[in-house]
Amino acid sequence: MIYPTDIYAQQTSDNSNTEDVVRRIRFSGNANVKDRTLTTLVRTRTNRELLGIPRFTPWYYMWNISNGRFGEEPTYLNKQTVANDMERIALYYESLGFLDVQVDTTIVEYRTDKIEVSFIIDEGDAYTINTISYKGMPDFRNPQKKINFLEESILTRGRINDTTYTVNRQYNSQELSNEQQRIITFLKNNGYASVQRDSVIALVKTDSSAANALDIRYRVTPGDIYRFGDIRVQLSDEEPPVNFTQRDTLSGKPFTTDSSNSIYLAKEPGTQSTFNLLSSQLLFKPGSVYNHSLYLETINEFQNLGMLYIQRFGQNENQAIADYSREEIPVYFDLQTLTKHSISTELFGMKRYGYGTGFGVDYNNNNVFGNAENLVIGANASFEFVSPAVLEEIDTTATQSSVFRSYELRTEYSVPRLNFPFRSLDNRPGFTSGVTRYLLSYSRSDQLLFDINSDVGFNMRYEVNHTQKFSSFLDLIELDLVDTNPSDSYIRNLRNEFGTDTLQDGTIVDAFELQRILEDFNPQVSSIVRYTFRSQNTDLIKRNRGYFSEYSFSIGGNIPYAIDNYLSTPDTLEGNLPSLFGLSENNLSYSRFIKLSADYRRYYPISNSGVFAWRLFGGFAQPYGGSTSIPLNRRFFAGGSNDIRGWAPFQLGPGDISTDNVNIPGGEIKLAAFTEIRQTFIRDFLGANWMAALYMDAGNVWYGPENDFRDQNNQDRLERGRFRFDNFYNQVAVGSGPGLRLDWEYVVVRFDFTFRLHDLQAGWLNNKQLYFSFGIGHSF
Repeated sequence: MIYPTDIYAQQTSDNSNTEDVVRRIRFSGNANVKDRTLTTLVRTRTNRELLGIPRFTPWYYMWNISNGRFGEEPTYLNKQTVANDMERIALYYESLGFLDVQVDTTIVEYRTDKIEVSFIIDEGDAYTINTISYKGMPDFRNPQKKINFLEESILTRGRINDTTYTVNRQYNSQELSNEQQRIITFLKNNGYASVQRDSVIALVKTDSSAANALDIRYRVTPGDIYRFGDIRVQLSDEEPPVNFTQRDTLSGKPFTTDSSNSIYLAKEPGTQSTFNLLSSQLLFKPGSVYNHSLYLETINEFQNLGMLYIQRFGQNENQAIADYSREEIPVYFDLQTLTKHSISTELFGMKRYGYGTGFGVDYNNNNVFGNAENLVIGANASFEFVSPAVLEEIDTTATQSSVFRSYELRTEYSVPRLNFPFRSLDNRPGFTSGVTRYLLSYSRSDQLLFDINSDVGFNMRYEVNHTQKFSSFLDLIELDLVDTNPSDSYIRNLRNEFGTDTLQDGTIVDAFELQRILEDFNPQVSSIVRYTFRSQNTDLIKRNRGYFSEYSFSIGGNIPYAIDNYLSTPDTLEGNLPSLFGLSENNLSYSRFIKLSADYRRYYPISNSGVFAWRLFGGFAQPYGGSTSIPLNRRFFAGGSNDIRGWAPFQLGPGDISTDNVNIPGGEIKLAAFTEIRQTFIRDFLGANWMAALYMDAGNVWYGPENDFRDQNNQDRLERGRFRFDNFYNQVAVGSGPGLRLDWEYVVVRFDFTFRLHDLQAGWLNNKQLYFSFGIGHSF
């Protein structure tokens, strides 16, 4: 059986090489397999093509022009490689069920020293599997256990007898291999530890009663049932020599099934860890029936602690292979702690409204109290230069540039387990990698429409990776105290729009509408309980295959509501809370709301080095319980290098309201769609793969139905930004353009150049300005 892998141009030093250059490769007769799939199989290649354009090979042309000093050497025809390619294609077809496939080739010189290689494929008819049977599968105390396992297979359909099933499915060797591994895993998880690949063999027999029909029989040799023996765990520190002076032995229930087995623990004093930490990671007991999955999950438990690494794990003290001559299999773990104290710094560049830079420092205390607790204390500051052209979008009188400053202090304490109230779920199936985090933060930042004077937050989060694909995040308590001020430019623009009033004593006061807007910037307290489910099977850095999805539900405002109704002013609902510790005369406003969001992303390989990606996002927030708006820091915003490119953060929407006319920033509804094509055109230059990109982003935010703001004449000031089913599609902003990606192994640097195809103020294709954005990582 053959599996497609990344294959590179053939070597030119083989003795079978000719002086003919391969310029074209064709496939014919392949009705059931795409050309792109076959291209990944064969080693006969043309020179590298730019952007996947056939025969557009600039590096080969450079080699020709420079007489071999620069560029890429031509890929010459190698007849032995072509013969091997024919065999690869045939084997691949056979793995798909085309057992009578025939592969031939023609080599044509269509120009002097220029060769076209054609692979001619006669696929034949595909074979199907009629029945599948299992011989030698052991019986269990519960007979239904074996039946359920066999019927869970994708190959078994109708049941003929206890071990034979109908299939009626096209032959596929990969599916048969997967079924073999499924049987092995099942047996190893039920005590049959010695099972190997040659213990489960698939026998294929032609069914003479029908054309192109096969019967499959799995011959299973399970061996004996084994149990876990003694467990030995050793933890050393970083300083040689190794001297385990602290030891403990655990025997009898609840640590072992009986007193005949033991858990032996040993550690050095410098590890500053507890024996309970080591024993609590073990998911199996000495004396219990062998279960290979629990053994592997225990290894993951140690790795997930984050304060040590595994030097060795095994089932034999001196050898890699377990000794199956005894009924019990001992288990050994040799561990070593990581550095306890560390300090890291970073210097970074940024582009939000303008160009800026920042500096950050983090202190990390690993294994704080000896039970794998982790403490991180960090601080960062950034400065961003904002040009007058940007400030003019909210204040037409702006003539000078500005510097936006941001600061953040944070402390995070985490433990690699689920704490109260979910402690009972820890180490249960699907909850073996739980983490509890406590985060306290303080930040302030300058924004275009408003400044955050202070944002004090506390978050208690539970994280669980159920499987490699599925994860859950529960923010049980997330509290925020936010004090914001509208920016000076924003205030001047609003006063120009609404004017001011003068009292009889000469006092100048803001207009009614402006006073209503400024209420939005009063100090606020918000709380959220949020559950997020994530499903993914993609590489989060490369994002070149598979999918990523995230769905979130939040309910907010209930903690300040309970304090207001039951503690602050019992039986009286004020709608706000007094300042914390009486530090200010201003009350803290709050609102109750629900919030939902869905984010789905898909990645399709379209060539050996190209990807087509798309993303859909939808979000909805709704106040309830007498509240009419969402807290400022809980609303949806649009724009930015990781959102709808071509618009700066917070500068798109709501609706078709221009930035200088926005009365209430942010919205309760957000819809967005993104597409992008990425193609590698230079490999391994300056250590990175260079990728060209073409993308299109579309979307906006809108006010929801409950957000009400009327002027003194009872006119709806939010009408142009309100979501309407019969009009929202006219308010969808669209940006598109080319981009460049520099893809190193662990980081992607991104440059995007966006044209506003649909500028909500200028209309379709009327804005000729180019908008540049910079980012780290793919935008989605």
